[in-house]
This record gives sequence, structure tokens and C-alpha cells, in this order.
Amino acid sequence: MNRNQKIKNTVPYIAMTAPAVLLFLIFFVIPLFFTIRYSFYNWTNYSPDITFSGLSNYVKIPEDKMLKTSIKNSLLFATATVVIQSVITMPIAVVLNSKLRGRNIFRAIFFMPVVMSTLVVGYLWKYLLSSSDYGFVNQIITGLGFEKINFFGNGNVAMWTIILVEVWQWFGWAMVIYLGNLQNISGDLFEAASVDGANAWDRFWHIIVPGLAPAIKINVVTGMINGLKVFDIIVATTNGGPAHRTETILTSMYSKFSDGNFGYASAYGTVFLVVAMIVACILLGGFKKWEERLGQ
Repeated sequence: MNRNQKIKNTVPYIAMTAPAVLLFLIFFVIPLFFTIRYSFYNWTNYSPDITFSGLSNYVKIPEDKMLKTSIKNSLLFATATVVIQSVITMPIAVVLNSKLRGRNIFRAIFFMPVVMSTLVVGYLWKYLLSSSDYGFVNQIITGLGFEKINFFGNGNVAMWTIILVEVWQWFGWAMVIYLGNLQNISGDLFEAASVDGANAWDRFWHIIVPGLAPAIKINVVTGMINGLKVFDIIVATTNGGPAHRTETILTSMYSKFSDGNFGYASAYGTVFLVVAMIVACILLGGFKKWEERLGQ
């Protein structure tokens, strides 16, 4: 095959990938470049000039009083969401992978919240969990003779309420990932385990869990990254309150943009990007070692 023929054969593939590459450049690469660039500038609403300030914005980040709270809340949200979602989703995916009557209906029901906007989900649950007279959940609680629960106004329960809402919405996504992987596990393994007298728990722990290693990696890594950059569900429910008890890294960064500290907020976002990349690398490295041990 000559060179011209090779080029002619690759043109359709280039044409198909070009729109995605273009969108990636416009909405990620270019904004990322300008964010990193302006993180080295003193750019605020209070100064008419944008002046180069070196690392001064980065030096101020460790002194930020909200940094510790934001990091703690983001880590709690990401870790708790991933753990709760995995513990619940994996066994349910196993059940829905069996010859259960009506399993496709259950799959569709569990996946429905995924297609909804996160803001819509947040406003929906804010309405249902409201502590006012129209709050549906609190009507049930008071009807049973208990006191109302201020789900989003009580600092002790607000973050955990948002975590459960997040798990509810993305439960179906994790379930689909597990279901896809479950169908690739050979049935011969289960037959051999049954012959050896393995019970349901042994089959789950020694066949299903190792077989789901790729799906677990996808769900944990993407879940942790999405959890660390949580923003819209917080804005829709508590907007970081009460008293910053649900403030996360991105809501804190957004408040700095809103205050007009654009250069400092850009530095904040750049540091967050680096931290998220480090977390992803650590998780991917850990899963690689686990998969290597499983393969031995």
C-alpha cells in the first residue's frame, strides 16, 4: 500500500475524531492553559491592571482558612460515596445478572436517575427533604411520632444527606459497569466452584470480586475524581452551608471567583487539578498491583 493510499484510508477516521478533539481543545485545553497562566497574575475586580505576581497566589493557598475544611469535606464526600455505592451496587448487580424475572425493568428503574440533571436531582431532594410543612419525608417522620429532621440545615447531617443523594443518583451508573463486567466472567468457574462445594459467599469473594477488578477500578477511580470535584449537587442543596459544613474545594474556588479574586481562584484550581491527578495515579497504581497479584 503506497503512502497516498494510507493517507486516503485514514481520512475518514480523522474526520470522525476531529469534532471530539476540537471540543476537547475548546472546552478543556484552552481554558486550562489560561487558568494556569492567570494563576501567576494578580487579577482582581479591585485592581484595573492585571500584573504578573509570580508564585504569590500559590503562597497564599496554605494560609486559606477554608482550605482545610474544603479538603476534608471533599475527601469525605468522595470516599464515602465510593464505598457506600460499591457496597450496595455490587451485590445488586450480581442479583440483576441472574435469571431474575423482570430484571430488565429493575435495571431501567435503577438507571433512570443517571439521565437526570444533577441540579434537578438536588432541587428535587431539597424539596422532598425540606423541614418545612411541605417536606414529604418529614411529613412521614412526624406522622410516625418523631421530631422533624433538618436534613440540609443541620451541620451534623447535611453532608451525609448529600452523600446519600449522590449515591442514589449514580447508583445505576456503577451498576451498569458491574453488569457489563459480570457477563465476561466465565460460567465454568462457577460450575467448578459448585463441584468443589463452594457456597455463595465463597463464589462471590473468590470468583466475582476478582473477576470484577476492571469494573471496580473504573468505578473507584472515576468515583473518587468526581467526588473530589463535586460542585453542582452542593450548590443545589446547601450552597456550602450551614456555616461552611458542606463547603468543598470547587465551591470554595467558585466563591473566590465570585468575590473577584480571579488570579487566586485560578491558582486554587490549578492546585486542585494537580492533587486530583496525584490521587488518580495513586489509585491506578494500587489497582495495577492488585490486578498483577490476581493474575499470578
